[in-house]
Amino acid sequence: MGMILENLYRALGLGLVLAALLIVGVHGGVAGADAAYMQAFFRYLHVFFGILWIGLLYYFNFVQIPTMPKVPAELKPGVSKYIAPEALFWFRWAAVGTVVTGLIVAYLNGYVHQALMLAEGHRLIGIGMWLALIMAANVWFIIWPNQKKALGIVEADADTKAKAARTAMLASRTNFALSLPMLYAMATYQSAAA
Repeated sequence: MGMILENLYRALGLGLVLAALLIVGVHGGVAGADAAYMQAFFRYLHVFFGILWIGLLYYFNFVQIPTMPKVPAELKPGVSKYIAPEALFWFRWAAVGTVVTGLIVAYLNGYVHQALMLAEGHRLIGIGMWLALIMAANVWFIIWPNQKKALGIVEADADTKAKAARTAMLASRTNFALSLPMLYAMATYQSAAA
C-alpha cells in the first residue's frame, strides 16, 4: 500500500478506482444512467475540482503569500522554482474543471441560461456562476501571465518581476475576496431555490 500512496498519481488512481467501485456498487455503473444520476455525477466532479481550485487559492492566500517574506533568501528558490509552478498548474486547471463541470451541472438541471441571465429564481446561483467565471478569467489572464514573469518562467528584468509579483498577488487577493460570496451563492442555492 505504501508504494501506491507514496506516488500522487497512484493515490489518485486508487481514489478513482474506489469511487468507480462505489458507483458500480450503489448505482450499478454509468451504463443506462438516468438524468438524475448524471446530474449527481457531474456535481461530484464539480465539487472535486472546486475543492482543488479554492483549496489552492486559500493555500496561496493563507500560507504562501504571507510566509514568503519570512523565508530566508537562500530558501526562496525552493518555493519559486518547484512548489509555486506546480501549485499554479493544478490551480489553473482546477479552475477550468470547476467552471466546465459547473456549467454542465447547470445545463443538466435546465437552468444554465436563466442563471447566467440572473433570472428570478436563479439569481443566487447565477451570481455565483458569474463570480466563478470572473475568478477563472482572473486566474488565466492576470494571475498566470504575471506569475510566469515573477517566477522567472519567462524572461523579465527585476523591476518587471517585482511588478508582476504584486499584480499577481493583488489578483489572487481579489479572487480570495470574490470566493467568499461565490461559495455562499453556491452552497445556499439549493435551499434558497426550494
